[in-house]
Amino acid sequence: MRIRSKLVAAGAVVLAVLGGGAAAVAGAADDDGTDQPITGDALERASQAALEHTGEGEVTETEVGDEEGYYEVEVTLDDGSQVDVHLDEDFNVTGAEGEGAGESDDE
Repeated sequence: MRIRSKLVAAGAVVLAVLGGGAAAVAGAADDDGTDQPITGDALERASQAALEHTGEGEVTETEVGDEEGYYEVEVTLDDGSQVDVHLDEDFNVTGAEGEGAGESDDE
């Protein structure tokens, strides 16, 4: 019975590892609200850079590890439109997209 117990335990471990890996891949592939927000000093610096870029508005959402830059800061402008400002690791604007982005791409 010891061998059978060991096999059952080993099988459970394999399933847990495979299941966890699949969940991690699914979470990384899906935009299901699991984005990591910017925090701490980085949040302050990223927000400042984004607001300087847009010239107005309010930061309404942030993300670390965005596919278009190291940081993404969503700014809602005074007219209600939204702009996603993309920043590199040094908080330099690499581009922007959205209703109020204007000619901000590839600056």
